[in-house]
Amino acid sequence: MKSKSRVGREGEPVSWRSVAAVFSRPTGQATGPYDAAFLPRLAMSFRAVTEPVTEPVTKFGGRPVWLEEPTWPLDPSTGEPLVFIGQFRVPGEELRLAYLFLAEDDRVMGMDPTSGEAVVLVQPGGRVPSFAVIGPPGTQGRSLWRWGADETEIPVELSVDLTPMPPELDAEANHHAAWWRYMRHEGPEVRLPSGDEPEDFMGGTAVLPNGRAWGVEDDSWQFLCQFADRGEETDSGDPFFLNFGYGSGFVFMSSDHREGRFLGDCT
Repeated sequence: MKSKSRVGREGEPVSWRSVAAVFSRPTGQATGPYDAAFLPRLAMSFRAVTEPVTEPVTKFGGRPVWLEEPTWPLDPSTGEPLVFIGQFRVPGEELRLAYLFLAEDDRVMGMDPTSGEAVVLVQPGGRVPSFAVIGPPGTQGRSLWRWGADETEIPVELSVDLTPMPPELDAEANHHAAWWRYMRHEGPEVRLPSGDEPEDFMGGTAVLPNGRAWGVEDDSWQFLCQFADRGEETDSGDPFFLNFGYGSGFVFMSSDHREGRFLGDCT
């Protein structure tokens, strides 16, 4: 996926520091994962960095920018460190980050939110999920990567540009969410959507491939962001590799923003 070209005043490039100021806000009205907990919905685009990101902003890959003591989860079945996928700024007055770690090992990733193979850690003041296995101090694993020549795995770090969602895409996402609400018998009848929905965004309501947030359906979880899988082929040119079975990954937050869940859902 190619990042959008953006310029600021007098044609100067817009840095990731200034773009990070575009941010969703809590609505205070969400009662579960199918409501909009944060608005506005913001499109995410990815851009490779020339130096490591050391500020507490949304990004993919690289090393975590810890706000408290480093805490690296392990795969409960193998004891190996999980892969650091990225960190996400949690909307709200207090600076808080949600860090996503996933098991990889040639499998579809994050399909069970409570297996320990998909862990979202929150700092500062977060709660470690009861199912997470945390490594001893000093534990570090590898981070997000992409395919290189000869099937080599190349570590990547990408800043995230957050920009207002184009109105037509925002409306299409809301249409898909409303249609699935109707299919769950939770809302009025809605015609079947025919347009393409956005794939990479923060805030608003989620666009779930199968209409349900399996395993995170109760009122305590609120949708934060989603992003599509990519990079299966070595010559795809995609910025990173993630495998959700031709689907998307979803990050959810508890209503107090101190605990997270992840769901990978395939089409």
